[in-house]
Amino acid sequence: MPETELHDECGVFGVYSPATSDVASTVYYGLFALQHRGQESCGIVVNDDGLFHSYKDTGIVNDVFTPQIMESLGTGNIAVGHVRYGTTGSSDRANAQPIIINHIKGRMAIAHNGNLVNSQELREQLEMEGSIFHTTSDTEVIAYMITKERIRSGSIEEAVSRAADRLEGAFSLVIMSPAKLIAVRDTHGFRPLCYGQTEDGRYVVASESCALDAVGAKLIRDVRPGEIIVFDKNGVRSISDRCGTAAPTMCVFEYIYFARPDSVMDGCSVHRARCRAGEFLAMEHPVEADIVIGVPDSGLDAAIGYSRQSGIPYGIGFIKNKYIGRTFISPGQQSREDKVRIKLNPIAETVRGKRVVLVDDSIVRGTTCARIVRLLREAGAEEIHMRVSAPPFLNPCYYGTDIDSKEMLIACRHSVEQIARIIGVDTLGYLSLENVVRLTGEKQGCGGFCKACFDGEYPTKIPSTESKNRFEKKISERESQ
Repeated sequence: MPETELHDECGVFGVYSPATSDVASTVYYGLFALQHRGQESCGIVVNDDGLFHSYKDTGIVNDVFTPQIMESLGTGNIAVGHVRYGTTGSSDRANAQPIIINHIKGRMAIAHNGNLVNSQELREQLEMEGSIFHTTSDTEVIAYMITKERIRSGSIEEAVSRAADRLEGAFSLVIMSPAKLIAVRDTHGFRPLCYGQTEDGRYVVASESCALDAVGAKLIRDVRPGEIIVFDKNGVRSISDRCGTAAPTMCVFEYIYFARPDSVMDGCSVHRARCRAGEFLAMEHPVEADIVIGVPDSGLDAAIGYSRQSGIPYGIGFIKNKYIGRTFISPGQQSREDKVRIKLNPIAETVRGKRVVLVDDSIVRGTTCARIVRLLREAGAEEIHMRVSAPPFLNPCYYGTDIDSKEMLIACRHSVEQIARIIGVDTLGYLSLENVVRLTGEKQGCGGFCKACFDGEYPTKIPSTESKNRFEKKISERESQ
């Protein structure tokens, strides 16, 4: 749980089987492994010889997909799934994914992870051409762009390639046609996407490798930035015309917080990257202390790294209630604060009378962090020295992290010393920009990171309208005229 009220984007999953089988269950377990990427809604679409069976709703995977619902999805040889936290579009059932499109050349289901920066312009163009939108998410914009190209293309993959040339921003997609499963990653590679294969020959595509592990698939490789991979009866084909056309810039916060620590992305272990963050913190911000603790879950790996580098013993400082969802996932500040009260409980035996190094992954507003610090004080901690495994957030993100305004960022209004006083710690230290790009060492396969939320250097143009709910606002304005 981060100190923050950050929102991740989404998780996508797809499976192609050479023979008809229970592909719905494969997607179910894959989505279960990706649940950390979104808890607002989820959905599965199964392809049974061109006939699509689907179900989606708000809620988490095991609540939405009851045994009766799973049975209704039937069998097939292709399926796609999605878990969502919306960064564009409201949090209702209409915006749940995958989205299914019916058109003159067949059907298509699409699931999207990321955020477009030109979605508003594309939506307005499509509306002027007669498109009727049923959701407020930018995924529907992508679906209509592909459909528009499909009408005049010889294949679905050709249509996807043409549409991708018009899309700007972050998008990792799984797309299902009546006969094919397609994986797509934007040219910058902002969001992760990989694929693997099971022993019985099924191909599996997922946002993270931990989802491949969950279904017994062996990781083959990551989808390269700009690459389109097609899975069909003829095997696997790569379309790489767009690869290398932009500088690869994966979101560095995938390693710091979003991804599960047991995932491997672009050749680097997330767990190892977080341990390195802690090691760097110990070198940059040493302190005399008795114990190092991490905030569950994403602060634990960095705390281990800090302990190893500093020689200060590592301890378990909090017990986490496993039945409460990620704090930042819950829409609404009051809901988030209520969950913080019941989610974490300090172990007084670990911290009482001790000088404590508290490691977490980020500070956004500071409210949740202040609550955690108070819990430690009440448990008897003598000193609290907070170390953050990311630099200060200073800029909005337009690529899938729900930070759409500088007004919510405490580091934009206060110095490090002031933030320390506000949250109630004795000292505060952030990871430097220099070291945040070194988290993956020499194994960084995509060659670079997007760190615009820290330094303001955006790899693409930024949208003219910043709010993630800009489509809802546009609709409201029209209705009031």
